[in-house]
Amino acid sequence: MLAKSKKLKRGTYQTVIFSTLLGILTLGVIGFLIISAWKINQRRAELTARIEDLKKEIQILEEKNAKLRAGILETTKESYWEGRAAEQGYVREGTQQVVVLPPEKSQEAEVTEQKNLWQKILEKFGF
Repeated sequence: MLAKSKKLKRGTYQTVIFSTLLGILTLGVIGFLIISAWKINQRRAELTARIEDLKKEIQILEEKNAKLRAGILETTKESYWEGRAAEQGYVREGTQQVVVLPPEKSQEAEVTEQKNLWQKILEKFGF
């Protein structure tokens, strides 16, 4: 009778140890899966944000491309080239070019520009 009770206890201990190890292993796998899913969701959020940024950039570049295409079409017109030639100083035959000069600086303005920092400071204090 004693032999049977020892066998039952050994079997019971083995069952408890096996069940505990199996439970720990199961918790480890579940924890690993949870962490993996969390990392995947973070990466998905980052990639979604990156996709949105790239879509905005594409839209900006498409608008810029449309403006450049319009500019190219504009260069095929004769009025564009006439304006460009006039900007560079070319004049059509039979016309006169008028140049508007900026107003001359007064001598007083030149004197104040020539004063250095110390002279300006001394003037402030009345010397």
